[in-house]
Amino acid sequence: MDKESLGKKILKLVGGEENITGISHCATRLRMLLKNDQVAQDNKDKIEQLDGVISVVENGGQFQVIIGPAVGKVYDELLIDTDLSTESAQTTDKDHKSKKGLVSTFLDVVSGIFTPLLPLLAGSGVLRGLVLLLTQFGWLSKTSGTYHILTVSSTAVFYFLPILLAITSAEKFKTNKYVAAAVMGALIMPEFTQMMGNHGNGTITHFLGLPIVMMQYTSTVIPAILAIWCLSYLERYLKKIIPENVQLLFVPLISLFIMVPLTAGIFGPFGVYVGEWISDAINFLMNTNGWIAGALVGGAWNVFVIFGLQWAVNPVMIQNVSRFGFDYIVPLTSAANFGMAGATLGTFFKTKNQKMKAYTISSLLSIFFAGITEPAIYGVGVKYKKPLIGAIAGGAVGGSFIAGMHVKSFAFVFGGLTTLPAFIGKTFAYYLIGLLVCFTVGMAVTLVLGIDEKK
Repeated sequence: MDKESLGKKILKLVGGEENITGISHCATRLRMLLKNDQVAQDNKDKIEQLDGVISVVENGGQFQVIIGPAVGKVYDELLIDTDLSTESAQTTDKDHKSKKGLVSTFLDVVSGIFTPLLPLLAGSGVLRGLVLLLTQFGWLSKTSGTYHILTVSSTAVFYFLPILLAITSAEKFKTNKYVAAAVMGALIMPEFTQMMGNHGNGTITHFLGLPIVMMQYTSTVIPAILAIWCLSYLERYLKKIIPENVQLLFVPLISLFIMVPLTAGIFGPFGVYVGEWISDAINFLMNTNGWIAGALVGGAWNVFVIFGLQWAVNPVMIQNVSRFGFDYIVPLTSAANFGMAGATLGTFFKTKNQKMKAYTISSLLSIFFAGITEPAIYGVGVKYKKPLIGAIAGGAVGGSFIAGMHVKSFAFVFGGLTTLPAFIGKTFAYYLIGLLVCFTVGMAVTLVLGIDEKK
């Protein structure tokens, strides 16, 4: 048996270290920018046949290898004994930047910022759901110390979200993450929020005579990203003009002096208002005609995942949970997941290939226990096409019901059986019914359409 690691096999088939100008990974994919795409394209079939590889796609100038939850391990294996590093995740080559395009670059940035936080968000969401479940059954008193400790354990990620996003943004924009954390930390310190008194958002204070609109920044998303993006340019400029032997002191000093008031005065209020406008617009749409909105989102979500467009919506869901304590979109992503699960089970019954039967079961378990659909989407849906139609139909029909009944999620989670506690509330029964509809329709449509294994 060949003992060479999967990462090294992939590295060899894409043309080696010298052919890679940028490499990173998200929750399930290796993302590579290549000097010569033809080498990897010629070996595409060989890469897809590797044990552990689900599929290969080319999207926005990136050569992407779909691996699944083990992608982090494969990524680390690939980097061993090479000059490649996480710093090569963002190439400075202008040709590659233009090749990726604005939309792809935006999605890549958002993905890079949020991917490190997804496990924490998911774990916190499930824990929050369990706390809600225990209190609703009367097994945990809201006045007990246990309740308060578990509550802060499950909600701390949202309270300190600006600091966490500052750190991941700093890693993505290649700037000092400790200064970044301090910038956003300053804006959620009690001394800062106390300046608002009882007036809340919109209170005016002054910095060196300039008016500052005070905002509550705990749980916000956009301000941190905008502020650290600006900090990255400021830091690079300061390092150019300040002598190297005094940069250790003066770069952080000047960065804090400029960025804290600048964020409080410009980036912060702008980010808060934009986040609220987006949240309000989506919530208005869901409340106006949830049946149609649910069908559109639930049906399209799996297609979003194929092209990586879900990264443009994830921040909105996180913002809603942080701001309102619930979200309407998360249940619709679950609808898409269970539509894909039903289509996958339908494929299990239709395929005569024993290896594919085993693969469908593993993909199904990935959805049920981790809420991760990429193995099913690429290994089943994209491969056979018709199961993807079944998944879209299941997500649309069940999503319409879920949104029509105004089902809420009280945490940002990936839809699966293990995350059910995040939906515990008055609409929980409707959520379960909706998931059953998604699963049943997805499987039924796939069974009716069948799969063309010979093709």
